[in-house]
Amino acid sequence: MPSAAERTRTLVQSTCSAVLLIPGAAGSCPDQLLPDVRTVGPDGEVFLVLPADSPAVRAATHAQDDELAVVLELTDVAPVSVPNRIRGRAWLSGWLTCVPGVAEPGRMLLRLELGEASVDDLWGAETVEPDAFARACPDPLVEHEAELLQHLHSGHGDQVRSLCALLGDRESDAWDAYASAVPVALDRYGLRVRFTRRHGPGTPADRSFDARFEFPEPVDDVVALRRAMHQLFEAAGC
Repeated sequence: MPSAAERTRTLVQSTCSAVLLIPGAAGSCPDQLLPDVRTVGPDGEVFLVLPADSPAVRAATHAQDDELAVVLELTDVAPVSVPNRIRGRAWLSGWLTCVPGVAEPGRMLLRLELGEASVDDLWGAETVEPDAFARACPDPLVEHEAELLQHLHSGHGDQVRSLCALLGDRESDAWDAYASAVPVALDRYGLRVRFTRRHGPGTPADRSFDARFEFPEPVDDVVALRRAMHQLFEAAGC
């Protein structure tokens, strides 16, 4: 499974939403605290681009000893329509400083030196050490995950649903017992599907659960992913 550091690094370098939380900036326009761009430097620092007149830039410019304590909060939402779409959140705490003369006109580059981080996602809640974050690599599928999940859902729904055959004794009912099967997360190690079982006698409503399907080996690109998905579908007898 991906480590907590890998998962956090993947969220930072994904397109999920992010907002800077700054003491004393509660009355500011929320849109002014949404970074336009975020990247990770070689030492694990996070670079953010914000409007030059944003509260973050003003606060960092006037911070005592050039150290402004902030939290970068990231929220990851599934790119497909399912109940409870929030897949996870991550928080990066540290000190924000301006990097003058680097960003384009009207924008400012800021550097977040990481002090601590944590992630709470489909894998669970864990803390992340700054050194581990700096060493981690984002998932190689992160740039394509949303498109791939949407393609699986819209173009291969029956095949995804057929994966219920791999659930074993825990969920061994017939295919028709499942109202839906939606792929909700994808990484180099495997695919996570949210199954919804039809309600039956004595059951008040449909219920959902997630199942994780591991690839035979980690994949590094879309070509390898295609092979891994074919293997999964073949194993399910589709």
